[in-house]
Amino acid sequence: MNVTTAAQSGVSTLAEFVGLEENIRMDKTGSIMDLDVSPVTLSPAWSRVARLLLLASLAVGGSVGNVFMISAIVVEDQLKKRGNAFLVNVALADLLVTGLVIPMSVIMILAGHEESLSTCRFEWTLEALCFLVTVLTLTTIAAENYARLCLPPERYSFLTASRVTATIIVIWLIAVIAVILQSSINAGPDFCLRKFGGITIEQVVGVTILIGLPAVTTTLLYAMLVLCVRRATRGSYKPPIAFSWDYELTKANIYSCLMFMIFWLPFGTAVCVNSFRPMSAHVLYGLAWFAFSKSCFNNLLYCVADRHFRSAYVKLFHYCCCKTTVNFSRRTRADAARNSSDVRLRVHIIHSYASPASCRPTVARPNGREVYEL
Repeated sequence: MNVTTAAQSGVSTLAEFVGLEENIRMDKTGSIMDLDVSPVTLSPAWSRVARLLLLASLAVGGSVGNVFMISAIVVEDQLKKRGNAFLVNVALADLLVTGLVIPMSVIMILAGHEESLSTCRFEWTLEALCFLVTVLTLTTIAAENYARLCLPPERYSFLTASRVTATIIVIWLIAVIAVILQSSINAGPDFCLRKFGGITIEQVVGVTILIGLPAVTTTLLYAMLVLCVRRATRGSYKPPIAFSWDYELTKANIYSCLMFMIFWLPFGTAVCVNSFRPMSAHVLYGLAWFAFSKSCFNNLLYCVADRHFRSAYVKLFHYCCCKTTVNFSRRTRADAARNSSDVRLRVHIIHSYASPASCRPTVARPNGREVYEL
C-alpha cells in the first residue's frame, strides 16, 4: 500500500514538473521563457474577446487619428509649412503600426490560430523600422524648430522642399539598413524565438549611434530653443502672432518627445536589465505592447496641445462624419496692412518674424477680431 502511494506521488510530482517545464523554461542565456505568452496575440490568460476588443480599438482609433493628423497638415493653412513634413513622417510611421502591425494581431486572434514565425518576424521588424524612423525624425523636427525660431530667415531658407524630401528619404534608408543588418547578423535578443539576452557589442554601438546620440541631440536642441525664446521675449514685449503660433507647435513637439520617452523607456530599460537579471516574458511583451500603443495616442496629443491641429480635426470630423460643408481654402486677404510700429528686433528670433519682408496683411473676421496670416 505504501509502495503504491509513493509511486502515485512520484508520478504526480513528475507530471507537475513536466507541466511546469512546458510553460516556463530557461534559454541558453538564462532568460525566463514563458511559453504560454505570445509576442503577437498577447497572453492567453486574458479573455479572447478582451484582447480582440482592445487591439481592434487601438487599431481603428490610432489609424483614424493618424490619418487626421496627416490630413490636418495638408488642409490647414497655418500648418502648410515645409518643415511640418517631418510631422507627416512621424504620423506615417505611426500609421504603419496602427494599420499593419496591430490589425495583423487582431486577425490572428479572430481566426484563433497561433502565430507563425514569419508573422512574428514581420510585425517586430516593421515595428523596429518605425521606431528608428520616429527617433531620427524627432531629432530632425527639433533641428527644424530651432532653425525656424532662433535663426535668421536667410539661414532657415536653406531648408527647401527638395532638401526636406531628401532628408526624409535618408531617414528611411538609414532605418531600413539598420534593420536589415540586425536581421542578417542574427545576434542579440530575438523576441520571436524568446531569446531575450545576449546583447552584443555591435548592438551596443548601433543603439548608441542610432538612438542615444539622436536623443541627446534632441534634448540639447530643445533646451537651447527654450532658452533662446525666453531671452528674446523677456519683459513686456509681445511677440508677433505668427511667432506665438510656431512656438505653440514647438511645445507640442516637445510634449510628443516626452510621450515617446514615457512609452518606450520602460521597455528599453527592461531589455537592458534582462541582460544581467532574467525577466519574465510576460513583463517584456507587456512593456513592448505598451510601447507600441504610443502610435495610437501621439495624434491626440497634437489635437490637445495645438489650436490649429484642433481646428483642422474639427473640420475633418464635420466633413467626414457629419457630411457638412467645410471650407478648407485659404481665407481672402483684407486690404488693411498690419501695423508695424511695434516691430522690434530681438536677436534672430524676432527678426525672422518681424522683418518687413515677412509682414502679412490682417484678415477681417465677422466677430470683429483680427488675426494675422502666415
